[in-house]
Formats: sequence, C-alpha cells, structure tokens
Amino acid sequence: MEQALKPGTVDELVQAIEWAVAGVHPVELIGGGSKLAMGRPMQVDRTLDLSAFSGILEYEPEELVLTAGAATPLAEIEVALDEKEQMLAFEPPDYGALLGAEGGATLGGVLACNLSGPRRIKSGAARDHLLGFHAVSGRAEPFKAGGKVVKNVTGYDLCKLLAGSWGTLAALHEVSIKVMPAPERIRTVLVGGLDAEGANAAFEKAMASPHDVSGAAHLPAALAARSQVSYVAEAGASVTAFRVEGIGPSVEARSEALRGMFASLGDIEELHSMNSRRFWCEIRDAAPFAGDARALWRISLPPTSGARLIAALQGRLVSESYFDWAGGLVWLAVAAAEDAGAEVLRDAVREEGGHATLLRAPGDIRAMVPVFQPPAPAIAQLSARLKESFDPTGVLNPGRMYAGV
Repeated sequence: MEQALKPGTVDELVQAIEWAVAGVHPVELIGGGSKLAMGRPMQVDRTLDLSAFSGILEYEPEELVLTAGAATPLAEIEVALDEKEQMLAFEPPDYGALLGAEGGATLGGVLACNLSGPRRIKSGAARDHLLGFHAVSGRAEPFKAGGKVVKNVTGYDLCKLLAGSWGTLAALHEVSIKVMPAPERIRTVLVGGLDAEGANAAFEKAMASPHDVSGAAHLPAALAARSQVSYVAEAGASVTAFRVEGIGPSVEARSEALRGMFASLGDIEELHSMNSRRFWCEIRDAAPFAGDARALWRISLPPTSGARLIAALQGRLVSESYFDWAGGLVWLAVAAAEDAGAEVLRDAVREEGGHATLLRAPGDIRAMVPVFQPPAPAIAQLSARLKESFDPTGVLNPGRMYAGV
C-alpha cells in the first residue's frame, strides 16, 4: 500500500477524497487505529489518516455539551470531563486490549461504530448522545447535521444514520456530544453462585424494581476468576452484579434494598467506589477475553433470551460467555472452528430474535464469514441505496460492513 493520506485541514480532507473519487482509489479511514482488526478486511489503495482532527474545540459544562475533533483520544475527553465531575453517559468501551491496539480509542471511532457500555440499559446508545457533526461525504462534499444544543431539529436525523455506519458513508472530522453529571457515589451488589438462568431471572427482577439499576452483568466462575477486583476473583463461584449510582443516601438505600432482594439467592458482597469502577470497566471492555486468541462474538438479544441461547449452544460449540445489559448483550468466545461457529451461532441467535457481530477473528475468517448480522433483503437494498447516495464510487471503507457496500 502507498503512503497514507494525512489531511491537516478540512479543505485538505475534501481534496483527499476528491483524489480518491477521481481515480476510484478506495481508502480506509483511520483515527487512532484501535479498530483496524474489526469488520471485514478491505482491499484499499491508501489509508486516510484523520488523526490531525484532534482536540477539544469547545466545552460548556453548564450546557452539558462538548465539541471535539473526531480523532480526539477518549482518554483526553475523559480527563476533561473528570475535572468538571461530568461523564459520557453511554460509557464508551475501549476494545484496544482485545484487538492488540491499546490506547488508540477515539471519540469519533466509538460514535462511528455506535459502541456503548454497561450503562446502555439506562442511558441509551452512543447515537443517542451525538448532537451534531461535521463530515465530508464520499462525493467529496463537506456537510453538517445537528448542532451544539440538546434540543435541536434540523430535518433528517443524520446523526442516527452516521452513528453505526463504520465510516462507510462519510469521514467525520468534528462531533458535538451530550455529557452528563458524574454520579456522586457508585456501589455494586454482587450475588454469588447463580447459573445463567438464575442470573436472567435476577436481572428481570432488578430491572423491574424501583432501584434504578445502571448496570447488570453476570460472569460464570471461570471468567470471574480473571477479574482484577479481588472480591470478584476470589469469589470461587459465578458473580452476578448490579450497579446503582447517584447521590450518597439514595445509593446506600438502593444498594441495601438490592442486598435484601437477593439475600436468599446466594452469598452477597458489595463493591464501593474504586473497585466498582474497575469492575465495570472490565465488563465494558470485555476484559475477561483480552489476551485470548479465540474468535469473539458480541450478541444482542432480548434480555430474557441469554440463558436460552447458551443452553441451545451447549454441545454444539465449545465456548465461554458472560452477560451484560441485564442479559441483553452476550459476549461469547468460540474455540477453534473454521467459521468461528458462525453457522451454528447465527441459527441459534435467529431463533431468539437477536443479532451477532464477529468482533474478533483472524482476517481470513472475517473475509469468509459475514462479520455483521446479514440484513433482511429490504434492509440490504436500503443500505445499498444509502451508500450510493453518500459514496457513489464506493471509496470510503468499501466492504467494511458488507461485501459491495
């Protein structure tokens, strides 16, 4: 591959894409480079390095709005927010350790891929926090959508469209996001010894309660033992976790209520502040599977379906898994299989009304197996029309999500 294109201004970004369009030179968009091993492998002529579009451009804590270059490292954003006791409520994950590219996660990257952490069940997805953006389409046309205020209506909601498009429609270079006050206190109630079915029942009970749970996850014993949090690693059993956040007295009352609710199910423990944050970072970043060579699937399901899915796969796939999003997200690592278990897994996921993404696998498997859930014909046609509209020559991340798109 020839030398990367590295524009330093918006005009240079437009010129780079004009060059790509004129010669039909496909390019791969790169910000921090932490997600190069995600999605389908691509055949491109150049990389389009967007790392120059970095830095916080405007931050108004009183208005709960931050504007930054799309390639701004997440770590830089989080430091600025911590100083004002604020946060990104969608809890963006950093999969660098999973993919061997630590430290490269960027704000634009998590928004382009619509990646959300454990607080998804309470605060919504990444796309729900994207207020506005500036980008350049595959037609080499600069455009913008949304704005810098929480209440903003500007016609078509292109923020929802670009979030989750994986760089196949436009090159983001500036984004505005909604931020939220950080909680004063965090506690996590741990219930030991539940199986997958018992954990799903506990999730259902907790989420139906008035205790405003902001995180609900389940680790089987073998994965709990890999935690860096001693209370979890030394439990010697599975761990089912429930997080509550907010002002001190409220958190204390709700955590006590949850302890009482689950006292009859198993051993009860509680994590405070630092240990609680560390545990949920592990859940967020799929840390139990970091440094692991197995293919890794990220499966979204109706929350009550996780235990049935795991039961359906027993005896058909050699795998390990854990639950997040109150059972609505299953992380599943598959031992050696030619197709990463795709045929068996997707049949089982389809039965439960979910969808599965192959988040990590060798390039030859990702080239052979659909990485993203194959869409229904009508959705596939709509996706192709959108690609044609934004990127008619197919120069931006071609085939990253689906072949030919």
